[in-house]
Amino acid sequence: MDTSLDEVRCRHTSGTISEIASHSREGSKDDEENQPQLPRNSTELSNDLNELSVEDSDDSAFAEPPKSPRLVPPDLDFGEDVTSEDWRTHKKHIFILSDAGKPIYSRYGNEDKLVTIMGVMQALVSFVQDSDNVLRCIVAGKQKYVFLVREHLILVTVARSHESYQQLAFQLTYVYNQIVSVLTYTQMARIFQQRRNYDLRRLLAGAEKLIDNLCNLMDHEPSFLLGAVRCLPLASPVRDVISQTIVQHAAKIKDLVFAILIANNQLISLVRMKKYLLHPADLHLIFNLVSASESFKAAESWAPICLPKFDSSGYLHAHVSYLDEKCHTCMLLLTVDRDMFFPLSECRQRILERLQRHNCLSYISESLARTNYTVSQVGIMDLRHFMYKSRSSAQYTSPELEAPYASKEEQERLYGLYLYLHHRIHSVSRPLRLLFHVGAYETLLGWVTSGFELYTVFGPLVTKPTAINSINRLLKWIKREEDRLFILNGPTF
Repeated sequence: MDTSLDEVRCRHTSGTISEIASHSREGSKDDEENQPQLPRNSTELSNDLNELSVEDSDDSAFAEPPKSPRLVPPDLDFGEDVTSEDWRTHKKHIFILSDAGKPIYSRYGNEDKLVTIMGVMQALVSFVQDSDNVLRCIVAGKQKYVFLVREHLILVTVARSHESYQQLAFQLTYVYNQIVSVLTYTQMARIFQQRRNYDLRRLLAGAEKLIDNLCNLMDHEPSFLLGAVRCLPLASPVRDVISQTIVQHAAKIKDLVFAILIANNQLISLVRMKKYLLHPADLHLIFNLVSASESFKAAESWAPICLPKFDSSGYLHAHVSYLDEKCHTCMLLLTVDRDMFFPLSECRQRILERLQRHNCLSYISESLARTNYTVSQVGIMDLRHFMYKSRSSAQYTSPELEAPYASKEEQERLYGLYLYLHHRIHSVSRPLRLLFHVGAYETLLGWVTSGFELYTVFGPLVTKPTAINSINRLLKWIKREEDRLFILNGPTF
């Protein structure tokens, strides 16, 4: 598959928000006078941060609304501490602290009760830094202690899992980007430069559920491992109608940068302003925002969001709404103008009406209701499962999990096999193009080229020639189905 999707290509554009805004400043005053005033809502987050004074010596300068209750699954004890046996048995902990040792976040338990252990972590990092070095990983038995040191923040994961150091560090990078997405790097840096011991939890109040949800997704979702997004399977004519409908109406909205349609963490369409691209990592944060926020299902919403790969210095403002009664299909319209809620709401309504006329929402619902394709439909003997990533478009596809991977334990074991295969192929010290591995229960084959990455799982008795022959047949099948499985062109306005 050699056709690229521009909007999810792995490129970084910086300083773009101010650049886009500057193009439309002239002549905008008359439009603003006729613009309805948006009621106070989540837009105030960016206003409050912009007006925040960090020069006062007392904490009142950083006063925020009282911290909202943390949303955690009911089976977790929020009062866990390091002496609790339940706390010790978790397979993967994630901690965030400031470089001054202030607790910011703990995946399990109350971070206030983990002050001592976070102090030890900060001391270890400082000790190594005093030797002009960076602490990256400590291995103790089956546990890995992985450190990610960023300016002003220290992120640590303690894991008893199949992930390699590089994979765990990559997950910590996502967690760091989630914090930047809430605060922006510019605001966070300004606060810590003037108040090194500031308690960042005051500004992250309520955002813990985003980090919690992100951590849960990364435990089993291949999109983070592959650095790609999954597209909802749709007939090419249907997807084209959806994209052209969005282009037709989005092009009329000044300062609209991206229009994104998603369903169940799958991409349906992404329309972008010419010249500006969206990194897969930013798309993952958008997916996480939608899946973690039940409040979006109640009504049209207006939320500031920083996309670190797009521009870590400022906010885009997202009009978020669901288009169907069952709240499966979600549309996000992202602009640099914080006063565009009502024009975007009207744009959303016009898009919805045209999609309904062409029965596009019905096609989306049917695709969601159908079971994704199974490996048996591919028609290759002894092929149990696979993951295929198009490197040019940063999209991937994989079949539904079925026997022998029907149970949760077997699914976790399968994902562990993919982690092993991915780590071996992308090893920093010895990267590979092709890996054939025979295990006790499965035979694995991974193949990486300039155009794609393919990870396959066969039965234990498959030979290398048989596996390679099966791979070639699988690639032909994917080529035949690519119009349905992938977005082959990137519409712009």
